[in-house]
Amino acid sequence: MPKPEAVTFKQLRALQAVVAHGSISAAAEAIRLTPPAVHTQLRGLERNFNCKVLERSPAGVSRLTPQGEAVLTAARAIGSALESCADHVRALNAGVEGLVTLGVVSTGKYFGPTIVAALRQAYPKIEVLLKVGNRDSTIAHLQASSVDIAIMGRPPRVPDVKASVLGPHPHVLIAPPGHRLVGAGRVSPAALLDETFLVREEGSGTRILTVRYLDKLGQGRAYRLIELDSNETIKQAVVAGLGVALISRHTITDELKNGRLVLLEADGLPLVRQWFLLHRRDAVLSSASRKVHDYILGMQGGFLPR
Repeated sequence: MPKPEAVTFKQLRALQAVVAHGSISAAAEAIRLTPPAVHTQLRGLERNFNCKVLERSPAGVSRLTPQGEAVLTAARAIGSALESCADHVRALNAGVEGLVTLGVVSTGKYFGPTIVAALRQAYPKIEVLLKVGNRDSTIAHLQASSVDIAIMGRPPRVPDVKASVLGPHPHVLIAPPGHRLVGAGRVSPAALLDETFLVREEGSGTRILTVRYLDKLGQGRAYRLIELDSNETIKQAVVAGLGVALISRHTITDELKNGRLVLLEADGLPLVRQWFLLHRRDAVLSSASRKVHDYILGMQGGFLPR
């Protein structure tokens, strides 16, 4: 039998109406057609399937044939699929479904999962993919449009972005509890520059901030840097006594509480910057991305470690 390529929604609707109301005349009234029009739709359906889909009982009631039962089952499945599709499209239009990629600089990994968890509760049908990297890689993701929105410190010059402040981002100087400068009050620039500073890799925003701070503090005097690959490695190295570090206050909450690290006082500290939520100015955010963007702004920095 040839494939029933000419089956129409009108034909299936006519069949469902006859089954629901028991006769062609009642079906015609229900779907606002004339009885001959309903009859025409049913005949077209039978031609397409090359079989009878309805038969009349001795009492004059229309009943489905076995083939008609199969067609009715398919018609109901199609109707259900279309309703589900319509719900899905409405959700996409409203921004409550979709995939959103959120870029976060490495320091933001300490609160990024908290944001994603809150979004999952607020919008369970929006999948938020968290992409963590240093400042340079996050900017590259923005440039390549491989992230929809991003959280970082100072916004880049390229690409051109639209940025909104999320909250303060303080940077502090840390040392192990037994360090010689602990308890000495405000550390002088000379004493501080005698220390070895543990820093992140090139391209890290924290490293850029550290170098600028030491350049300003030293006025041309040389200083020692040891490069490490992550904030976690830096914290462990400071605890072990390998040096001191200028680091985001948001990364050391637990270590300060349990006494594994302490803060040093020095000129110009803490360095307080801001966290920004941003996206490319030339990008049109999807409805889902806009929902995520506005929800994060609405959190008013409540996800930042205290």
